[in-house]
Amino acid sequence: MRVVNPAGKWISRACDCQEMEREQRRLAAAHIPERYRHCSLDSYVTDFRGEYGMSAFKNRHATDKPKADPSLRDALMMSKKFVEEYLTDSEHKGLLFTGTIGVGKTHLAVGVLRRLVEDKKVKGLFCDYRELLKSIQNSYNSQVQTTELELLKPVFAAEVLVLDDLGAQKPTEWAWDTVALILNTRYNDKQRTIITTNYPNKLAGGGGKTDAERAASEFTLGDRIGDRMRSRLAEMCIPIEIIGDDFRTLIKGKQPR
Repeated sequence: MRVVNPAGKWISRACDCQEMEREQRRLAAAHIPERYRHCSLDSYVTDFRGEYGMSAFKNRHATDKPKADPSLRDALMMSKKFVEEYLTDSEHKGLLFTGTIGVGKTHLAVGVLRRLVEDKKVKGLFCDYRELLKSIQNSYNSQVQTTELELLKPVFAAEVLVLDDLGAQKPTEWAWDTVALILNTRYNDKQRTIITTNYPNKLAGGGGKTDAERAASEFTLGDRIGDRMRSRLAEMCIPIEIIGDDFRTLIKGKQPR
């Protein structure tokens, strides 16, 4: 489409329909799972009113109705700020969402990714941590045509990578080495990484404990990916801790967070 610019000259510019098609292609290339395609920053609930309304809890006694932790509101605010400052952040930091199951970590991570694709024309990629490791392991099978390098190439190249559920795989030396390869490569290339994990952002807690004490204690992110890589994440990402109940158990039948 040809238009006249402020200087009075005719120039070529993509029409709205062409730009919309490009946006849809970028979203498709991000491989956001169907389960999370509804997620956006605008739909993230921070007060249990929002789109659901307190009517969802109308059968509960007043003292039993859930109260949203302020960390949900803070997490949403920091996510929006990250998007706003994306092009001016010289440190190229990503985000590290921590918290228990169901507080909306993946919802926010996908919401940030979608907003960056739509508003900043970023090329991003969503990866489930367990599925990625499983695919890499399968690539070692001589009957599988895809190689490890082919699987990791888009992970390394993505301008923004969402690595969902980090630490979910049982820790092994191989898993730690794979995490180190991914994170170090993206760190060295100054690529942004957005991470979600159910494990608290703390050092490994096994030192000085008996086997029984370790079995009874809570696993940490250091336990799951190693303290060295946890330290790397401190350089790569802005930490965002979300506190609260599992939203999916509070409002049954709704889309997962």
